[in-house]
Amino acid sequence: MLPKEIMFYVQAALLGVGLAMDAFSVSLANGLDDPNMKKGKMCGIAGVFAFFQALMPMLGWICVHTIVEYFTSFEKFIPYIALVLLGFIGGKMLYEGIKHKDDEEKKEGKLTFWLLLVQGVATSIDALSVGFTIAEYNWLSALVTALIVATVTFAICIVGLILGKKFGTKLVNKADILGGVILIAIGIEIFLTGIL
Repeated sequence: MLPKEIMFYVQAALLGVGLAMDAFSVSLANGLDDPNMKKGKMCGIAGVFAFFQALMPMLGWICVHTIVEYFTSFEKFIPYIALVLLGFIGGKMLYEGIKHKDDEEKKEGKLTFWLLLVQGVATSIDALSVGFTIAEYNWLSALVTALIVATVTFAICIVGLILGKKFGTKLVNKADILGGVILIAIGIEIFLTGIL
């Protein structure tokens, strides 16, 4: 049996892995969309996902300790919000990919800061409910958990971006279509998981 302190870190890391899977998939799509992405941009994208994956559980924790009745009524809308946001972004990528699928020259780097923020919120909004699972933690333990989740998310997103870039160079004309399908599928998965 592992000591209690080590178990705390292991559980936080596993929570981070579970929460980061949607962000990993979106990172993969972003890498596919921009196979020549620079390291600084990769770190920025992974950093945004990590930030939101840390922020949402903390907001959930704060809600549990302050306005739990309002949060409970909002929680049922989370799957719908994720579906709309990711469906819109994925649909836009899909449309662009189909519209320009025969273009020899691929436009790269279409990911704007605002679009990245929307992706960050959409992939992490379901992490709000994690605030309930860490509700018994004191604020410092909740913060440490959120920081571990952010670190794990950052690492997983970097891997997703690298894989996306690698395959993006091989799938130049199909990258938008594949990326759009991935984002729509994630939105549907979050939606179905949330309502079932």
